[in-house]
Amino acid sequence: MTISIKPTTTTNADEDVELLIIYEASRLMTHNGTADEAINGILRLMSQMIGLNRGRVTLKDDDMDTLSIRYSYGLTPPERARGHYVIGEGVTGRVMQTRQVAVVQNIDDEPVYLTRAVERGTLPQETVAFLAVPILYNNTPLGVLGAHRLRGRKRPFSRDINLLQVLATLIAQILSLSRLIEEKTALLADENRALKQALDQKTEGTHGILGESPALRHALRQALHVSPTQATVLLTGESGTGKERFARLVHITSQLRDGPFMAINCAAIPEALLESELFGHEKGAFTGAVVKKQGIIELANNGTLFLDEIGDLALDLQSKLLHVLEKRAIKRVGGTQDIPVNVRIIAATHKNLQKAVNEGQFRIDLFYRLNVFPIHLPPLRERGGDVSHLARHFLQRANHEFDRNTVFGPGVLERLDGYNWPGNIRQLENIVKRAVLIAQNREITIDDVILILQHESHIGEHLEAGSTKSVAPIEPPSLPSKSHQPTQRGYGWVRADETQGLLDALRQTGGNKTRAAMTLGMTPRQFRYRLERLGLLAQ
Repeated sequence: MTISIKPTTTTNADEDVELLIIYEASRLMTHNGTADEAINGILRLMSQMIGLNRGRVTLKDDDMDTLSIRYSYGLTPPERARGHYVIGEGVTGRVMQTRQVAVVQNIDDEPVYLTRAVERGTLPQETVAFLAVPILYNNTPLGVLGAHRLRGRKRPFSRDINLLQVLATLIAQILSLSRLIEEKTALLADENRALKQALDQKTEGTHGILGESPALRHALRQALHVSPTQATVLLTGESGTGKERFARLVHITSQLRDGPFMAINCAAIPEALLESELFGHEKGAFTGAVVKKQGIIELANNGTLFLDEIGDLALDLQSKLLHVLEKRAIKRVGGTQDIPVNVRIIAATHKNLQKAVNEGQFRIDLFYRLNVFPIHLPPLRERGGDVSHLARHFLQRANHEFDRNTVFGPGVLERLDGYNWPGNIRQLENIVKRAVLIAQNREITIDDVILILQHESHIGEHLEAGSTKSVAPIEPPSLPSKSHQPTQRGYGWVRADETQGLLDALRQTGGNKTRAAMTLGMTPRQFRYRLERLGLLAQ
């Protein structure tokens, strides 16, 4: 395979044809057509005007080390379908890998040439050459522009290569503009969807709950079903799944929508102060109580009170909250009289309250009072397709907040969609903000995202070796449990249902554990840890 060409003399006719092709290609680039029309038009010009036949643009597949023919002129659908190459494989794969020009002067004598897309029998019986140049954008390889030609033609190879390099630059610009337009269009579509939803008080868009997955829709239907009633609601689910937004949804679609919505995090306030915050106090009730103070329950009268992390409420305060639910009245700290309140309570927790009841950490009578209508909020990893909607929404907000005009590069949304998201929506928003801040040339690249996700994995990495909190990881089925001491892994415990995902990642990367870990947003250490715990190292 030749990768260098000696310069040869040219004629005015050659130059005129080349200038005409470049002019027409530039006109196609600036025309109001699609990327398909522009690139296919360039490939047609190559064939009809200078005999660079069966031109094809082979692009890198999203989030994979493979290439596929995306645009072509003179290839049949089956030939295009066969045009798949691993990076480094064949002439096309090597051009992508090395970023160097390739000239095969006789495809019959070049063992690297695969004859995969176009069978030799369909080509002319003369000596056929193949030319390929890399398609680069900001020095990043996007794909390969290639074409056949007859070696016996008088036109020198050097001029064909020079022209192909110019056309590859135009194609790179077309692809970049197309991605930019797609991202902008997607952002506008999300904005229009949110505006449309905001016109309907009964939809989730008004309250910032975005997504179309069946799991989210089920939770929304439950929330809207119970909101017109006065029933107490218990929201369960992992941290970061949007419990307060759901609580506001229930409130704003209820009969108490004109009343106040008050929220308090039971885990965020010291126990010594929480009683006063909830129930208020009388003047002189304790040192520092120089004036009478209304508690948040009293302030929520004729409205909704959202009690987040209810599972962290102390037992003595649990009994007082039970009194509120049963008697519809409160008693301030230091007070002697019941004060009637009309409050709808929505509680939320990421803990297993039934387990807490069994362990004596939560009152069973309060549990039944709160668990009148439970709604489970799905984690982000179970909301198929919602990551893209949320990521675009957070990108729009981050661009506005930081005065940026950043877009997602190729493969970024797919990589985000494939991550496990142990921190759920809160984590996704944080990562998008960081990506906007570190992005260069107004584009968030897949490398930016991989770097951030690797950093996210390091945050809880030390917990995987053992801690004293939460649920123990699953042992491999063939091994007895070594310890009953509960351990916590940062960002998601090892689960038996992870097995197939780990094996798929290994299969896609040809057994390369480091690359497989990157595809799952893990560090190599975390990936190997899961293989060991699930008994997969021997597979």
